[in-house]
Amino acid sequence: MSSISGILSSAVSGGDSGGGSVASQVAALSKQIQNITKQLKDLSGNADLTDKQKAEMQQMYESQITMLEAQIAQLQQKQAEQAEQKSDSSSQTGEIKADGVNRPTDANQLNVYI
Repeated sequence: MSSISGILSSAVSGGDSGGGSVASQVAALSKQIQNITKQLKDLSGNADLTDKQKAEMQQMYESQITMLEAQIAQLQQKQAEQAEQKSDSSSQTGEIKADGVNRPTDANQLNVYI
């Protein structure tokens, strides 16, 4: 079983994606998926493992890929929400902005004395 743990540790050691921009995090996660996919392909040619061990490894690799894809989807959703919040905040400040017509500025006020 030590060979399984060695293979798993090499698959998981793709690095931490906890910093930088969303695009760089997605790129790092995609690279990890590519590495795990390569190891999954290499698994079939490994003569040191039994069929049961290969099946277990395949299941673990596939679950890792699924988790990484979920992280990518979560990052993309977070990025979309942030973009939406930015557009909402800019539209709110645009409504409050004094334009001198219906919302006078300090330099453009009308004083009417009757």
